[in-house]
Amino acid sequence: MSTHYELAIPEQVASGPVAGRPNGAPQGSPSGADAITRPPLTGRRWFIVVGGAVLPLVLLLAWHFVSTTGIVPVSQLPSPEMVWLAGVDLAERGVLGLYVAISTQRVVIGFLFGAVIGLVLGAVVGLSRLGDVLLAPTLGAIRAVPSLAWVPLLILWFKIGEESKIILIAIGAFFPVYTVVAAALRHVDRRLIEAARAFGLRGIRLFASVQLPAVVPSVISGLRLALAQAWLFLVAAELIASSMGLGFLLTDSGQIGRIDRIILAIIMLAILGKLTDSLLGLFERWAVRRWA
Repeated sequence: MSTHYELAIPEQVASGPVAGRPNGAPQGSPSGADAITRPPLTGRRWFIVVGGAVLPLVLLLAWHFVSTTGIVPVSQLPSPEMVWLAGVDLAERGVLGLYVAISTQRVVIGFLFGAVIGLVLGAVVGLSRLGDVLLAPTLGAIRAVPSLAWVPLLILWFKIGEESKIILIAIGAFFPVYTVVAAALRHVDRRLIEAARAFGLRGIRLFASVQLPAVVPSVISGLRLALAQAWLFLVAAELIASSMGLGFLLTDSGQIGRIDRIILAIIMLAILGKLTDSLLGLFERWAVRRWA
């Protein structure tokens, strides 16, 4: 009998209080109140899609109006049609797709490196008092260094190759993940941890059963912030030391006065940033169902 309770009770500690479900409710299934009050997902999705498209359409119409009526000269604000034609021209020459692919590859690689290191060091600082004392002050000081301050040093060390750009992007992705993970782990309810330890959970089992489910939403939020930061640092890297990519397109277009291409590059960065964030949003739904 005692062995049976030792195996069952930690499961309740890990799944019930952490996820906010009543004891005994199966993992991944809604409680009775949730099942009754939760609105249909289909209607909500349509509302979200339509509602999210309203503001971009309004801005597009306003942009078309002011650029075609002469309120703002096309030399300062090209019309949407001019920007579209600039994109078609670059795409037909095979440049736009190449620049998008190169920039996306740099962001993905740098984001993965930075996020993994941020998760590891965030866990060390958040779970270990010694790690907090040794690492937190130094990392906090490094976090205050502006992104552009790293560029000359990375160019001197790694020249203008891919390494310098990916390292700069990794630096940008590292700090949001590290900061959020460390703070979330520090603030896990101590009563849950003590209850789990009372039932024999230690080390990896304690982390996987109690601490990880408690911080999953915070970790995903940190990853989404890190991805946005990775795109910001990408532009910083490509503006200064690059011969290809959307950041290079911004610089090159500014030098030759092609405002239509500048706006095109900005729009492409916005679209790519939103698409990658939406992919992380899908991962967030799966992770919350799986662990939290």
